[in-house]
Amino acid sequence: MNISRLATPSATRAVLEAHGLALKKSLGQHFLVDGNIVGKILELAALTPEMPVLEIGPGIGTLTVALCAAAGAVVAVERDADLLPALADVAIECGNLTVVRADAVAVAPEALLTPLGAPVALVANLPYAVAATVVLRLFEEMPSITSATVMVQAEVAQRMAAVPGRKDYGAYSVKLRMYAVPTGSFPVPRTCFMPPPRVDSTVLRLERVVRTETEEQRRSTARLVEAAFSQRRKTLRNSVLGATGWAGATFDRALADTDIDGSRRAETLGVDEFFALASASAEYGLCG
Repeated sequence: MNISRLATPSATRAVLEAHGLALKKSLGQHFLVDGNIVGKILELAALTPEMPVLEIGPGIGTLTVALCAAAGAVVAVERDADLLPALADVAIECGNLTVVRADAVAVAPEALLTPLGAPVALVANLPYAVAATVVLRLFEEMPSITSATVMVQAEVAQRMAAVPGRKDYGAYSVKLRMYAVPTGSFPVPRTCFMPPPRVDSTVLRLERVVRTETEEQRRSTARLVEAAFSQRRKTLRNSVLGATGWAGATFDRALADTDIDGSRRAETLGVDEFFALASASAEYGLCG
C-alpha cells in the first residue's frame, strides 16, 4: 500500500515541475518513488503517535508526509532552499511538521526541537555524501535520539554494522558502536529512485546503547581508535605509537594491564577492548 501520495514517479515529477525544480547532482538528490519502501521504513522505525521525530534531507516531502501521519511531531532539516516551497506545501497538509533550513552537518541540536520536545528518533533518506557524518554526530550530540532508521549507501551501511574481523570494520565502525548497535536492515533497489543512483542502498536501524563511560572517556577512546586505524596494515602497537609518539614502554604497560596483545591489528579489537585500553593508557598519562 502506498502511504505517501508523493511516492510515485508521476507525483514526484509533478511537484518538481510545479516548483520549477531540477535535480542537483551536487547535493546527491535522488527522490524515492516507491511507496512500499516508505512503508517498510516506517515499519522498521516502529514509530508511535506521541513520538517527536527528526528527518534529514526531506527533499519534496515524500517520506515526510508518511512520518507526519505516524508520529506526534516531525522536524525536517533541508539544506536546499529551492525545495522549501515544496516543503511548505507539505507543512500546510501536515500540521505537526516544522521545517528548518540548515546544513545537518553543522546545525545546532537546540534548533531541532519540536512542540513535543527533542526528537527521540531519526528517520531519513539521508544525503549519501554526509550520511555517515550526520548519524554519528547526532548520536554524539543529541542524547534524546534513541534510534535511527536511515537509508544510506549500501557500503556505508556495511561500515555502520561491521563487526571486528571484517574488512569494512574501521575507526568509524568503532566510534559509532560506542553509541549504537544495528538491529535491522533491508536493501533498496536502485529502481526505487528517480533518477536511479549509481550505487546500491540499504535502510538500517540503529538503537542507542546505554554505557557507563563519560563523554570525555568516549572522546579519548575515539582518539585512540583513530591512531589504531591510522596504519591498519601495521600491528596495533606500531600503529598507535607511530600516530601518537607515545613512549613504547609506557604503552606496553597499558597493553599488559588489559591483556591485549600489541601484535594484533586494530580491526580485531571490539569497542569494549578499545575503551579498556584507552582507560589503561590514561592511567599512565597517555590518551589524554
